Amino acid sequence: MTIVVTAPTGHVGSRVVRLLLQAGVRPRVLVRDPGRLDAETRARVDVRTGDMTDAAYVRAATAGARSVFWLDPTPHSAEDPIETSERTAAPLADAVRAGDVRRVVFLSSGGAEKRHGVGHIDGLARIEEMLDTTEADVLHLRCGNFFTNLMADLDGLSQGVLTTAADPRRPSPWVDPRDIGDIVAARLLSEGWHGRVVQAVHGPEDLTWTRIAEILTGALDRPIELRVIGVDELRDALRSAGLPPSAVEGIVGMTTGFHDYVPEQPRDLLTTTPTTLEGWAYAHLRPALDAQRKRTKS
Repeated sequence: MTIVVTAPTGHVGSRVVRLLLQAGVRPRVLVRDPGRLDAETRARVDVRTGDMTDAAYVRAATAGARSVFWLDPTPHSAEDPIETSERTAAPLADAVRAGDVRRVVFLSSGGAEKRHGVGHIDGLARIEEMLDTTEADVLHLRCGNFFTNLMADLDGLSQGVLTTAADPRRPSPWVDPRDIGDIVAARLLSEGWHGRVVQAVHGPEDLTWTRIAEILTGALDRPIELRVIGVDELRDALRSAGLPPSAVEGIVGMTTGFHDYVPEQPRDLLTTTPTTLEGWAYAHLRPALDAQRKRTKS
């Protein structure tokens, strides 16, 4: 049984690899830099080194696989993120159509069901549509916001400020990537699903940005003030960071495209994961801020 895992050093992929190894499976992992794998993991997996934007590499690395976990590697800063997402996944779809791959677990996102108007997530929608044209078993995991996205704002949080351009009162699903990895591994190992399947992956509760600031205040043991900025200010900040226009709009769209969004699948036993933001922030965000403060002082 060959299972391919993309992005095996990421928040989700690393969890998937560990669980597969513990289940007795030697996964095939696609990496650009094998050195990013720890030595113990590297000795236990089948490493295929290459660039996931290289169609020949993807086709060869997935050939003969029973299952593939596909995580789109396209950064939000890409020149044309939607087109790049679609082009990068095309070789996988070709491999599926050719019969080289039997099933795919795809890490999609909440909002992909809208198909248009959600920035870079539109690229994930295109990948969903591409995989749906194959005859393989395909599972789309429509995930909420990752808790780990908060790590991108360590500088602000260290100053006691959490910044967003989203509606601070609109609740939305947030989730621990580790919990997503648990679901991915279970689905990769299961023979009990077939055809096209969609599964939302929510955390234990929907959160507003106002509530997130309150939770972080308690978990980090420091006051966290919510700063709401306008879309134009967000655009200006992204342009000042040197991002190309299409990348800027891809990020802005992920903020503005959810103003009327209602998840296709409600919260229930199958779509709800256990880890709370409070517990995650105390275990991960708090140590990260402490480490940053020590580096600043040294």
